[in-house]
Amino acid sequence: MADRVTVIGWDGSPLTAAARSALSAATLVAGAAHHLALPEVPEAAERIRLGSVELAARRIAGHRGTAVVLADGDPGFFGVVRTLRDPRHGLEVEVVPAVSSVAAAFARAGMPWDDARVVVAHTRTLRRAVNVCRAHPKVAVLTSPGAGPAELALMLDGVHRTFVICEALGTEREQVTVLTSDKAADLSWRDPNVVIAIGGSLPAPTGGGWLLGPDPGPVRGWGLTPETYDDTPAPAPHAGPVPHPGAHTLHPASSPAPRPGTGESPALRAAQLARLGPRVGDLVWDIGTGSGAFAAEAAHFGAAVIAVDTDPAACARAEAAARRLGVQLQAVAGRAPYVLERLPEPDVVRVGGGGAEVVAACADRRPERIVTHADTRDEAEAACAALAAGGYTVECALLQSVDLDPAGWAERDRSLAFLIAGRRPAP
Repeated sequence: MADRVTVIGWDGSPLTAAARSALSAATLVAGAAHHLALPEVPEAAERIRLGSVELAARRIAGHRGTAVVLADGDPGFFGVVRTLRDPRHGLEVEVVPAVSSVAAAFARAGMPWDDARVVVAHTRTLRRAVNVCRAHPKVAVLTSPGAGPAELALMLDGVHRTFVICEALGTEREQVTVLTSDKAADLSWRDPNVVIAIGGSLPAPTGGGWLLGPDPGPVRGWGLTPETYDDTPAPAPHAGPVPHPGAHTLHPASSPAPRPGTGESPALRAAQLARLGPRVGDLVWDIGTGSGAFAAEAAHFGAAVIAVDTDPAACARAEAAARRLGVQLQAVAGRAPYVLERLPEPDVVRVGGGGAEVVAACADRRPERIVTHADTRDEAEAACAALAAGGYTVECALLQSVDLDPAGWAERDRSLAFLIAGRRPAP
């Protein structure tokens, strides 16, 4: 077993005395090609070209002598230290740190980064990294071959961002390029590089921060009341029938636009959010967005959201609801299921209107979870059948909520709806 493993971070600056001392005593050195070409690497040392860190860790664990691993930037920040410290390898690890490539990239851009999201993009995680760029106004992406600036730009189709692309940081080939994301796909980029994706409708934070990453904002909770999204007076009571709060909101263009919050129950929305569990890295479809309350709250969990509705006014309400919660989403006007063909693949879906036909179209795209609701048992049975036919495990519950005035215990509102949820079985 290796006597000692020293991990040296390299940011392009001259190696420190501690790093040179560790290298001079090394009998095995692992790193990328440009690391192994450093003049400080001993001629007699065994050299390992670092591809899979897991395989290199096994080689190091079986080596009799002193090993050094060279890595770009801070090796403890999305770097090799995590793998090397896996108890399976039994390695004692010492680290000689360096400036992380993320910190260097933001320094080159002259921007603070304590409010940024940081993600790693490999070919297997590229889609989730893109979803974070959709959802957040400042994201640093540590790229890799096959998941670089061009691929990010192509998958952000329809979402405008400004890219700050930092290539070969700390080397003689260093270059920083600022351009719009739609132009990045047409160019070739050198590895390694870091992409800072900036943009969206949110105002820049002011003052000092207190938390690494985006501030959670002033709004607390979910399943929020309609008043959270609408400050206009409620309409006067009338003698006619009141549409029940579980009804969907895919309105024909000729119908009057509903007041935000009308036709939606906070209790139903909370139950749907609980079943879907939107999270950072997810893409959520909200089909039949209506007031936009569901879409805005899903975005508040950190997910990327596409809000779909036939009514352009509903799309505008969704965007306004997102601004109220301090989040951002993409609104698409169009009729489901036809408009869904041009949308990127979702992780979870809420169908707020369109019935079993739209549920079946969503099931064909194989998201992990789907929720919808129905007014009648026949509609609920049709939606359940569509999910079951798509291979989903189906749950159905009848939810009733009554909003009471605690001053006089008078009933202010009542909601009754079937909640249908589908979960794709784990492979």
